[in-house]
Order: sequence, then structure tokens, then C-alpha cells
Amino acid sequence: MSSLTILLVGEGNFSYSAALSRSYPGRNEITATCLHNQEEALRHQGCSDNIQAIKDRGGKVLFEVDSTRLGECASLQGNIFDRVIFNFPHYGRKSGVKKNRQLLKQFFLSCVQLLSKEGEVHVALCNGQGGTPADQPMREWHNSWQVVAMASEACLMLSDVRTFEDGTFDSYKCTGYRSQDKGFHVEKALLHVFTRSLPYSPLLPLQVKEDVEGQGMYYYIPAELSDYIHREFLSPSSVHPIRLVQDFLLKGLAEKYYLSMVTESLPLLLTSKQLQTCCPEIDNKYCYWINPIHTVPTMYSPCNTDIDSVKDTLTSSLDTITDNLSKTHLTSRIDDGVEDRWNKDLWSKASQEVDGVLEGGIDKACLLRPCLQPQMQELLNQEQRKTGHSVRGDGVGGEGSCGSGRAVKDQTEGPCGGLSGTVAGVSGLVFRRVPIQPWSTPAYHQLLLRGVFPAESEPIKLICQCLENLLAPFKVSLTLEEGDLCLTAQPMGLLGLVSSSDVTDDLTHVCVSVSLNLDLLAVLLFSLPDWRMLWSCDTRFLKQFVHCPSPGQPFCAFSLYPQFFSFDISFWASRTWEESGFHAVVREASRGTVVRVKLIDTFSHPDLSQTSYCYRLIYHSHTHALSHTQALKLHSFLQTLLSKRLQVTIR
Repeated sequence: MSSLTILLVGEGNFSYSAALSRSYPGRNEITATCLHNQEEALRHQGCSDNIQAIKDRGGKVLFEVDSTRLGECASLQGNIFDRVIFNFPHYGRKSGVKKNRQLLKQFFLSCVQLLSKEGEVHVALCNGQGGTPADQPMREWHNSWQVVAMASEACLMLSDVRTFEDGTFDSYKCTGYRSQDKGFHVEKALLHVFTRSLPYSPLLPLQVKEDVEGQGMYYYIPAELSDYIHREFLSPSSVHPIRLVQDFLLKGLAEKYYLSMVTESLPLLLTSKQLQTCCPEIDNKYCYWINPIHTVPTMYSPCNTDIDSVKDTLTSSLDTITDNLSKTHLTSRIDDGVEDRWNKDLWSKASQEVDGVLEGGIDKACLLRPCLQPQMQELLNQEQRKTGHSVRGDGVGGEGSCGSGRAVKDQTEGPCGGLSGTVAGVSGLVFRRVPIQPWSTPAYHQLLLRGVFPAESEPIKLICQCLENLLAPFKVSLTLEEGDLCLTAQPMGLLGLVSSSDVTDDLTHVCVSVSLNLDLLAVLLFSLPDWRMLWSCDTRFLKQFVHCPSPGQPFCAFSLYPQFFSFDISFWASRTWEESGFHAVVREASRGTVVRVKLIDTFSHPDLSQTSYCYRLIYHSHTHALSHTQALKLHSFLQTLLSKRLQVTIR
């Protein structure tokens, strides 16, 4: 504590600063300031002794320092503080809530200029003034000082609220009530602790190169998905909660089964043929279809190809891509005014699916994988061709299992009591083009398990019992719907499916598949407030999982009581307008802060081939400070982006 640099503003008789300085062993780095001049300050009882006590311990005392203009104070120039304290701020006299809100807002905007990167701002308020659920009783929002909203204007988040311990320092005497030498009512007063928020980063299309059917394909990840790529949450060294949940599930299942998890890196792209072969039930409109920007062969035969020409071809191809990128500047900055220089054709390839037919035809099209089933099946087929058979729960070769080849790591062995056998597993990121709703995830980590077992052993029943034992403490229920067993929990809904299918030419065995949404399970098992928390880059998030806590240990939020903002948007669109494109643009423009989109009105003009749509958007964030000003900027940027991307006319 002695290493902290502390700035106190708005002091009256300096009794709190003096008491704080006395609590330090030895000299300290306290700077206590007062709005009044020295003569006025010394009129407070005991002020002279308190000032001397501060100076005796190495502290500084400054007068005529305006807490709303700290950056203009010459004596504070060049100083950075780990903690800024403002106890019981008040505009003065009989001022109303609006003036005190403005005082808080200007103070927060001022103090962040002197606040260290990981510094804290402490604001003590009387019970009820803050306008948070921590106040008991809580005032009506319009009658409070709205301290969270005022702090968010300076990109600060409320990270903690605790009782103001005025009795901690015996010599502390509260003063300044209505600009008098009288104390505030500090009974049940609360200390609000604010910390910095990460800034909002623009979302831009991400260039990726992958091998697809012998071709090196260059393509763009749509902008609204770019923040989900290359995060490595499931890497062996990861302590991310998604990895912790996967380890928890696999450890529980390993008590009944031999598990063979695929460790090979799998491409994000699938071909349309792969999808239709394995998952014909998936609707194309929920897929992210991809148009490649360039393809090059990944293998050349030395017998009929000149090596130098190959090098020239590859160099030329890469130069073309680089040149195209340099000519097209993609930006979505909003801080200094809306600035949009999107290339329409490039964005179409990067951010939109092609309805119906893509370049080259739907049969040759590629898409971001909406599930792992096609890749799981391909791996199993490769293993079967390599070994001549695949391993099943009873040791009999057949379709749907996995041995111990190059694509799997060492098997996790469990006892052979009850139903035992080999279960092949794979996990990875999948993508679904879903509407924006609180628990709809456009990208999530799927855990897919598959095994073939004797039908007489009732494998579905035993697997469900195993999952139920693991997840029942977290209020996960299993229900039968259309022949599949669904894992559900409130409020997120569906968490996974357990299904079975017949094995070809073998009626005595059944193939069992388990598909789980690891993201929603991580939210549930660690009591996260929102699935978007999983994608936070804030170190305060990951620090809570460094020691690999067991599921059930609740997450400690670092942003308390974030606000909701509601904005409506209306526009004219053609009759061929598709809502899925609208949701994609909303995700990108809002930086993921829109948590709900609701269509509230439509109107088709009788004389025009256009329809008017009116949507209500709810902005909310647990990962960043979201102020009214910031939400309005995001919404204004959305209007600009919609008119350029979807050719709609904003009303």
C-alpha cells in the first residue's frame, strides 16, 4: 500500500487525508487538494493540524484545485496517480440531482487524465445517491446521481461497491454539507470503486488462407466474426473457462469410456458437398457462405512443372492480393466522426453470403463450418482406410468410431465397469448465422463425441446418466424432443443434443453422438453474466481462471450494473431485402454491444415497391464501459453503414 500514489480531491478539513497518511508506515505519496483557497480552508476546525500531519509524513497539500479541471492544475502536471479519491462530492448549496450528475461527469473526465493504467477511482456517496441496486433503498433512476452512467462517459466501469467505513479512521470528521461546516449523513454510505475500460476496437474483415481440396484458398472472415478467430481457447496450455469446461466433461466421461480426442488442426472451411453429405438438415440461410478472393494449387508435380514458374506464379498471386488490399482501406472508426471508405465489392465477398448461388455454383461453394460432423466423419473414414477397420465399444470393427492414429492423442482410459468402449471426440469453433438474441451465439466451440456400441447395452441411457450426474448440480435438465435428448438450462436454453442412428448393415449396434455447446456451458458452470464475456480481452477476466478453478466457483464481475440503452431504427428497403444481412451489419457496427433486435413495425407502400421496417435495438455490455454517448455513436454509425451496405434509405 505504501507504494501507491494517491490523490484526494474536494477535501474540506483534510481530516480524511490526515487519517489516511497516518495509516502508512513512514513517509507516503499522498496529495490532498481543496477547492477553496488556504484562508477559507483554515476556517474549518482542526484543518491546520491535519495539514501539518500530512506534510510531516511526506504528503502534499494543494489549494484552489478544481476537481473538474485537474489537467489544468500546474502543480499536478506530469503526475500519475494509482488512486483518486473523492469523498461525498457535492455541487454546493441546495443543488439538485442534475447539477451533481454534471459534477460527477466532469470529475470523471478530468481525473482519468491523471489516472494510471490500472488505477482506481474511489467515490463515496450517501445511501441512495448512486442509483445502483447496492443502495438500500434504491431511489428511482431519474432521482439519483446515476454514478455508473456518469463514470462511463469517461470510459470507467464500476468494479466494486462496499460500505464506506467512516469509523476506520477515528480522526476523520465529515464536513461540507451544503457548503457548511456540517457533515453528510454517512450512515449506510457506499464507496464506489471505478476502473478503466478497454477501448472499443473496430471490426474488420480478416484475411485467412486454408487448404481446401488441394487448393490454397485465400478468403475473408466476415467482419462481425473477426474477433472470434485465432483465439486458441482450446489449446493444451489454455486456462480459458471453455477449456476448463471441456476438461471437466471429458474427465467425467473418462470414468466410463475410453476417449480419443482429435488434436489435429482442422480447417474452418467446408465445401457445400461435405455439408450436404453429412448434415443435409442444416438450412443454408444459417450458414456463412464464402467467396474466395484467390486460389493457388497447394501441391505441384515435379515431373511436369517447372519450379521457377511455380515460384513466379505464387509470388505473382501474393503480390496481387497484397496490392488489392493496399488499394482498399477498410475502416469503421467512430471516435472522430463517422468515416467510411468501404469497397462495396470487397465487402460483399467478405461479409455476405450469396443467396442461392455463389460463384462457380452452389455445389462448388465453401462455407465456414456450421458444425464439426463432416470433419469428424472424414477423420473416421481416414482412420478406417488406414487400419482396415474402426474401433468400437465392444472391439468389433465398424463405422463411427476412431482408433489411435495420427489424428488422436493418447486415449484417456477409464474402468470397464458398466458400459465401456472407445469414444472419438473433436472440438472446435463453429459458426451459425443466427439472429441477434441474448443467447444466440454466431460463433461457439462445439464438443462432438461419437461411438458405436451394442444396442442391447442401452448406450443412450447410460451416456445421459453420465452427463446428468456431471451437470445436474448446475440445473441442467434432459428432455426428449423429436427422438433426440436435449440438454437445456435457464436462461440460455439448449446446451446440447444426444442422438442415435443405426449402423449400416448391422442392426445389433447403434451409433451415439453427443454435441455440446461449450460456450454456453462455460457461462452456466462459472456463473458468467453473458456469453460475450468469454471473448473479452480484458486481463481481469482471464486472471480469475489462472489457477484452473473447478466449475461451480462463481465469476467475480469487473463491471457492475452496466446500463441498457434502447434505440429504434427505421428504413425503406426493397422487397428482396433479407433480414440476415441486417443482423450481420448490426453486429459489426455495434462492436457486439447490441444484445437484442426486435422488429416492431412494417409498412408496405401501395405505390412503391418498397417496405418500411422499424427495429428496436438494445445496447448493453459487460466487457466495456458503455455510455449513452458511446451507444449513440455506435447507433449513428450503424445508420451510415446500413445505407451503404444494404442500400436502404434511413427514415
